[in-house]
Amino acid sequence: MNEQLQLSEEMSAETARLRVDVYGTEPRAHVLEDLNFLNYRLADVRISPRVTVPEPDIVWHEGGEKSISYDGRTMTFRGPWPAGPIQKVVVAMLALRMEEVGLHPFHASAVRYRGKTVMFLGGESNHGKSMGQLEACRRGARLVSTETTVVDDDGRAVKGSKEPFIKKRTEGTERADKAAPEAGVAKFFGDMPTWELYTEPSNVDVVVVPSIDGNYSPSLAEMIPFERQFQTLHSLQNYFLLNELLAADWPMPIVDTEHLRLARAKWVTKFSNRPYYFVRAANPQVLLDEVDKVL
Repeated sequence: MNEQLQLSEEMSAETARLRVDVYGTEPRAHVLEDLNFLNYRLADVRISPRVTVPEPDIVWHEGGEKSISYDGRTMTFRGPWPAGPIQKVVVAMLALRMEEVGLHPFHASAVRYRGKTVMFLGGESNHGKSMGQLEACRRGARLVSTETTVVDDDGRAVKGSKEPFIKKRTEGTERADKAAPEAGVAKFFGDMPTWELYTEPSNVDVVVVPSIDGNYSPSLAEMIPFERQFQTLHSLQNYFLLNELLAADWPMPIVDTEHLRLARAKWVTKFSNRPYYFVRAANPQVLLDEVDKVL
C-alpha cells in the first residue's frame, strides 16, 4: 500500500499546540470532523489556520494492521481506527502540552457565586460536580465552566467548557452504563436552569468535593492537606486516560512519566493551599445549602 501524507493539522488549546499527521491513500479535510468532544473535555480547542509545530505529536497510518504505540514523544496509530479513540488520544496529548505551558485542565465545574469563584471538583467519586454547578446557577451564579476548568500556574480559572453534557458519543466511545445526559436535570430540576457567563480569569477561592446520593444525610467537612491533594490529583489525572481502553484489546499507552508526576504533585501541593470542603447531600439543593454556610 502506497501511503502518502494526506493531512498535517494543528490543534490549539489556549497557548498549547498539537500536531497530527495522517498518512493514507485518500485526501481528508480534518483529523476529526466533530470537535464537540474536544471542546467539552478541554474547554476551547481550535484548528489552527497553519501548522507551526515542527514535529508531529500524533501520527496515523491509516493502512495496515491495527496497532497503537508511544515512544515518549509521539503517539502512532496504524490501521482503521474509529474517531472515538483518536479523539481520546488527542485529549491526552493536548493535556500534556497544556501542562508544558502552565495550564492545568481539571475535571471540575466552576461558578462565580456570591462574589467568589467556587470549583466543584470531580475527584475520586465524581458524584455531583454538574448538579452542584446547575443548582448554583439556579441561585444566580454565573457560569465559569461545566465539565472542565482550566487553571493556570497561579491558581486562576482562565478557561472553561460551557456545555453541561456531552449529548452524542462518537463511535468507539459508546457507553451503555451512562445515563441519558439530562436525566439528572429532569430528576432534580424539572427544566434546565439558565445562566450568564463569567469569562474573566479569577482566583479559585473555594473548592467543593461533592457527593450526592439520595440516601445521604447532609454533612460538610473541611478537608485536611492529604485529602485536598489526593482529590485534586484524581481530577488532573482524569485527562490522561490511564484507566481506560481505547478499543477492544488495545489499552491506552502510558503517556505519564515520573518527572511529570513529580512536577504535577508539586503544583498540586501549592494549589491545594486554599479552602476545600467535602459535602455529602441527598440532592443538589441540599448540597448548595451546605456550601452557603461557608461562603
